[in-house]
Amino acid sequence: MKLINKSMLTAIITLSTASIYYAQEVQDTTTKSKDIEEVILRGVTDIAKDRKTPVAVSTIKAAQILERQGNQELVELLNTTPSVYATKGGGGFGDSQIVMRGFESRNIAVMVNGMPVNDMEGGTVYFSNWTGLSDVTSFMQVQRGLGSSKLAIASVGGTMNFITKSADMKRGGIVRLGVGNNDYLKTSFAYNTGKSDQGWSSSILMSRQAGSTYIQNTDYESYAYYFALGWEANKKHNFQFTLTSAPQWHNQRTYSPTIADYKRYNQEDNQTPDRTYNSDWGYFIDGNGNRVNIANRANYYSKPVMMLNWDFSISDKSKLSTVLYMSNGRGGGTGDLGSYWTGKFNAAGNPTTTNLNSYRRADDGTYDYNQIFNLNNGLVAGTPYQVTDPKTGKTSTVRDGIIRRSSINSHNWYGILANFQHKINDNWNFSIGTDDRYYYGYHYQVASDLYGSNGYQEILNKNVAPYTVTNTFDYQKLAWNPFGGKTAPLNQQIGYSNDGEVIWYSAFGQVEYSKNNLSAFLQGSASNQGYQRIDNFVQDGVTKQQGQVVNTKTGFKNLFGYNIKGGANYNISDQHNVFANVGYYSKQPFFNSVYPSNFQVVNPSLTNEKIFSAEVGYGFRSPKFSANINVYRTEWRDRWLRRTNQTFTLADNTTTTGYAEISGITEIHQGVEFDGVYRPTNFLEINGMFSWGDYFYKGNANGAAFDDNNNPLSLSGASTTSNTLYLDKVKVGGTSNNSIPQMTASLGATVKPVKDLSIFGTWRYVGKLYSSIDIATFSNQSAQEKGVLQLPDFNLFDVGISYKIRLNNTNQYFTIGANVYNLLDTFYISDASTNNFAKGQGDFKDSATATAQQQYEAYQSTLYKGLDPSNRVLFGFGRTWSANLSFNF
Repeated sequence: MKLINKSMLTAIITLSTASIYYAQEVQDTTTKSKDIEEVILRGVTDIAKDRKTPVAVSTIKAAQILERQGNQELVELLNTTPSVYATKGGGGFGDSQIVMRGFESRNIAVMVNGMPVNDMEGGTVYFSNWTGLSDVTSFMQVQRGLGSSKLAIASVGGTMNFITKSADMKRGGIVRLGVGNNDYLKTSFAYNTGKSDQGWSSSILMSRQAGSTYIQNTDYESYAYYFALGWEANKKHNFQFTLTSAPQWHNQRTYSPTIADYKRYNQEDNQTPDRTYNSDWGYFIDGNGNRVNIANRANYYSKPVMMLNWDFSISDKSKLSTVLYMSNGRGGGTGDLGSYWTGKFNAAGNPTTTNLNSYRRADDGTYDYNQIFNLNNGLVAGTPYQVTDPKTGKTSTVRDGIIRRSSINSHNWYGILANFQHKINDNWNFSIGTDDRYYYGYHYQVASDLYGSNGYQEILNKNVAPYTVTNTFDYQKLAWNPFGGKTAPLNQQIGYSNDGEVIWYSAFGQVEYSKNNLSAFLQGSASNQGYQRIDNFVQDGVTKQQGQVVNTKTGFKNLFGYNIKGGANYNISDQHNVFANVGYYSKQPFFNSVYPSNFQVVNPSLTNEKIFSAEVGYGFRSPKFSANINVYRTEWRDRWLRRTNQTFTLADNTTTTGYAEISGITEIHQGVEFDGVYRPTNFLEINGMFSWGDYFYKGNANGAAFDDNNNPLSLSGASTTSNTLYLDKVKVGGTSNNSIPQMTASLGATVKPVKDLSIFGTWRYVGKLYSSIDIATFSNQSAQEKGVLQLPDFNLFDVGISYKIRLNNTNQYFTIGANVYNLLDTFYISDASTNNFAKGQGDFKDSATATAQQQYEAYQSTLYKGLDPSNRVLFGFGRTWSANLSFNF
């Protein structure tokens, strides 16, 4: 495999889909056998072709990324494709989330040039590590459903493949400048040398962006660099070396505030939610009277990726594509640590006389760091001490204070992909290959800021006696050495210290057939995933967990999985085609389900997840109108899920925080999709899409609850730590701070009144939007009857303009553009974390101060679009804008 060679560029240019941005062309339905190597897949990049590859696909090219992205997240460009829902998550830079056909990113395969980038332990994709992709992507293709990838990957919801620029692009360069709301500033420079007579070529890009997002205290700074070196040694051998990375740091909002707090902390109008409110930061006034901001939640990371691609044309009929790659990521995220802050907000947002374990809040809802520093001053966090609340005068004994910790999540990742293709005859083609990877992850905590304390006492490390940590590691100053190991010795680590080791090896094979109007493929793969957990705070043969004596290393647990899928496309005529695909996955569970509860003990009920999917589609192509219609159904059985940041009501009616583990879940995802484009004239293009889904749970499941220290909990109404979750026929919601829609639509238009001028606008609708699921919500059948909280539907409008100014030299031109997102400044909830249904009139009883009717009327006035104000939600951004100027030469 190589990144992009000339023949691949030709294939890319002739790709046509019904993507809203992608121009479609009528294909010759009598494709000859000379195209067999391009019928379905090329190399290991798995690029789908219109009217040939039997999958639902959308493609966005670099020109559209440059024109429309601005200061949006890259994945938000996919919001106008069917069954895709991308949001900004908590609102921090790069914290976007994406859902495809009701599946979250851990079950969507994300690839760069065919190389999988989903986290090897949990499947998650952290898009903040890949912010530089928008600068180096030639095009990105989304295949919904099982897709055409040959690899044994978790492409349950779909596949996203980012194809980057190659070294042998045409000689030239580009300089770009972008500005936008909240001090957004981005600059970049790129240059391609073109190919020399000796076959050498290179490409380089550098960029920087900084500023803040729409949310309070979300400052960030990000760099990106890209270098590609190509050498075409002869007609048989072509090499491409690529190095790219996007080191960054950004302040975050990870906690979803309640609707009541969005209103309470609006400094101008406490009846209207302040969409910018961020509960994860604060400030203090230093000795000189200066205000110093502190982010409790922040993320920093550097993940350079190096790839060496070799294409070997063995003969006219046989080719070998190979890629070696390495990805060493360094960084982590910050948060608070210490039992002093184990509570959450109380009704007033301030400490009460009876509860010192509530967050210390200033009147504007931020952390009152002056108070926190005073409470910590001269103390060693981790040891009991007396503390006096300066607001109430109440003195109490507290086990420990509060510091900011940094949770390190670094890794070393090495892999090889190889694919051999052979043309049997004019109609048949086959390929075989291997995907092998090794991954080692480092997970531990260090002190980032002592908040006025003299140190932090660690008592969890069983290897040594309790020790006090006095060194801090500032997250903006940590070394980002991609070749180093841990950046802090064990005696400076706190909280936890564990490593994850994964060995993955797999084989795949595919047979393809093409003759006249029919193309088909049958593909299968098998893989073994070996997991080992290493806990550095565990003492060999001494530490006990769940009644067992455990060791520092668990030894590898090997899990076998496989998949098989196939499909066919038939071109009925020059205008009409139909396709179908079907597949079955036996998918290994993720790392944290192998070792649940953060213990060194293998899950005794470990089982593979089973996914069966089928899809049929129809396509229509004409010079003016093109469209696709797809119908799909996916059944996902034996799903395992961990729910973090949960609040539980215990058997004694007290509450605590922790996490839950759920097993035996079955989900059904089915729906209909439409997308199309209409070009009545050369000056006007209208595009649109509609998707309707029905995602629900089939049968009930079992859940177990644990506190933050991994102790099993007995929940209210449950005699044991496990209880039945009544999920049958309940709609599928998200698993964290994200929500899942089951109906989306968009309609857009691009007008070109004169040459080189484009004016465009898009309307987008999101409906049947369901909140995240809380395990406690479904512990009884009455909750099952209520189901998952449905959030209000919303409509958004975006507009933009782009104009190209050509110079006398045809290779030199300026491009200016601007975008306005959420033009009408619509208030909408993009994601939610809770399922608190609004109370009915019967829930209120007469009291000494008010009648039930008066209480009900007062409560009704607190609702937001029918939602209870206690729900924790994330509001979408208000009106934002960006503008850009670029010069090509």
